Amino acid sequence: MLSPVTDTDGAPFWGYARQGELRVQACTPCGELRFPPRPCCPHCHSFESGWRRLCGHGRIWSYVVPHPPLLPDYAEQAPYNVVVVELVEAPRIRLVGNLVAEAGARLDSVPPERIRIGARVQVVFGADGLPQWVLERA
Repeated sequence: MLSPVTDTDGAPFWGYARQGELRVQACTPCGELRFPPRPCCPHCHSFESGWRRLCGHGRIWSYVVPHPPLLPDYAEQAPYNVVVVELVEAPRIRLVGNLVAEAGARLDSVPPERIRIGARVQVVFGADGLPQWVLERA
């Protein structure tokens, strides 16, 4: 399977994810949340930042089910989904991942016909630390 490629700015995100926490970069002076991580705040231009823990709730903003699979490492799990999730606490931040039945489940564990734009989801983390999403219970 694939592993995240980390850089200096994004390394803390992946470190927290491996611990099962969803955190995003927050500007210290203005409090603006930002993702992807970067050295300078696009709003106030400060270089001071920290990492804010989020609840991990969101809504599916968009999704795709690639046919044939776009990633050879995932071919055995096709058809799989890729979702874009808008975070409840930070609507301008959208994260990409897979909708799964439970943490660590196969990428094909949710049938494509169950995926809906606007569906409420919660972040979970697989053993590899990659953020995944599960449907919230109504």
